[in-house]
Amino acid sequence: MSTPPPTGFAEAAASVADVEGWMTPGQARRLWDCASAVKPGGRIVEIGSFRGRSMIVLAKAIADGVELIAIDPHAGNDRGPQEFEGFEEHAAEDNVVFQRNLEAAGVADKVRHIRKYSHEALADVAGELDLLYIDGAHRFVPARDDIRRWSRRLRPGGDLLIHDSFSSIGVTAALIVELFFGSGFRYLGRSQSMTHYRREHLTPGERVRNAGRQLAQLPWFVRNVIIKALIMVRLGKVTRAFGHDPSMWPH
Repeated sequence: MSTPPPTGFAEAAASVADVEGWMTPGQARRLWDCASAVKPGGRIVEIGSFRGRSMIVLAKAIADGVELIAIDPHAGNDRGPQEFEGFEEHAAEDNVVFQRNLEAAGVADKVRHIRKYSHEALADVAGELDLLYIDGAHRFVPARDDIRRWSRRLRPGGDLLIHDSFSSIGVTAALIVELFFGSGFRYLGRSQSMTHYRREHLTPGERVRNAGRQLAQLPWFVRNVIIKALIMVRLGKVTRAFGHDPSMWPH
């Protein structure tokens, strides 16, 4: 298949409008901006591709010569909100739909898919990363391990994006342990629940300010936890009081 011509963000966003997944327009824009800044010869890794919604945005943003890798076992677990285990019957379908969506978007030839768990795929990716997007398992231990193991592969100045930050309890706990108080990553902000970090060495004063900026997001995290609890006990209508659409899972 020939490589499609360069496209703009609006076209890329339109191409994933019907692709199943959990990514807001603002998050797609941040993915696009970070991916489009990677120079030829660079490398991007996404952990957790599901059915291709975010991967298509990444693929349409990159320049020729950028290596793009999707890591997802499509094993039927950690598929989405409240779908942690027990969905093995969907595994084959998820993989087929992922590949079909890439083909339909005209980007299948740009993506290398490693169908393994993220901790098993480390040896399959050589060299440093320019951009790492983590949207894998949302429980604390696997989320912490993804951040800890894979962020070490980022080159200085490389970008780290993490989905469901300050939304998922497990992911947020992993952020606190791995990134809040460290000296290796600067917090640049968030688009809803997608946080953006850059690998930089921080001075002691910068570490304090960096931790403070992240701690300031915790009230929004508490809000999201309350919203999820209300939805789970079928009191979703009450979430309107928080300015939330009850038909949507917070992300």
